[in-house]
Amino acid sequence: MSTLTDKIAVISGGTTGIGLAIAQRFVAEGAHVFIFGRRQAQLDEAAKLIGRNVTAIQADVTNVDDLDRVAALVKKEKGIVDIVVSNAGLTEQASIDTLTPEHFDKTFNLNARAPVFLVQKLLPLMTGGGSIVLVSSAMHGMGIPGHTAYAATKAALRSYARTWAAEFKDRGIRVNTLSPGVTDTPILDSQAKSPEEREALVRMYLNMIPLGRLARADEMASAALFLASVQSSYMTGADLMDDGGVGQV
Repeated sequence: MSTLTDKIAVISGGTTGIGLAIAQRFVAEGAHVFIFGRRQAQLDEAAKLIGRNVTAIQADVTNVDDLDRVAALVKKEKGIVDIVVSNAGLTEQASIDTLTPEHFDKTFNLNARAPVFLVQKLLPLMTGGGSIVLVSSAMHGMGIPGHTAYAATKAALRSYARTWAAEFKDRGIRVNTLSPGVTDTPILDSQAKSPEEREALVRMYLNMIPLGRLARADEMASAALFLASVQSSYMTGADLMDDGGVGQV
């Protein structure tokens, strides 16, 4: 029997990068996944890549009305949720000298506010034994210039996991964070304005990573599978640092 046979998972930001890899792995392990995002073309392409046992919903995770609609559709189609993966996020760098209110609000709205209401809306559908995985970042415990807002939002997720692990203990629902290191996905591309700038950015990160390479999205999917499944049945409130050592040394 596969690890997630007949499980129902909801994944925000499941159209590209780590989120897509998680959705593909969960389906391979027997789950039905609901993915959602703002761009219909990306949703269609992701659903095609996943291939089966997937429901793609056009919705904005920062819009509470859209989250209500996602929860209603999941309830109508499946009735329950076993796994929630809060993965949607963005990375934009800004030094304290150049940081704007717009940058700060945009980053916190998607990375820190949206996960709260995603969990709030789906919690009534969750079963005992359910698992919530908050995709944080190794940067939540690091000090890297230019990441004032981003790192703070990822630290917020780490705090949520602790609070919710205590709050949901009588419901039998586990909550953990997955903190990836630098992963080779489109979100890395978005941090550079040219191939040359991306190459320089990668070189900077490689100098910091003990394993000497970027992570692959499928490696993060394996870690998410561990946290979502009974393989981690005695873990809650924990932080899985799958980071190549970058946040450890």
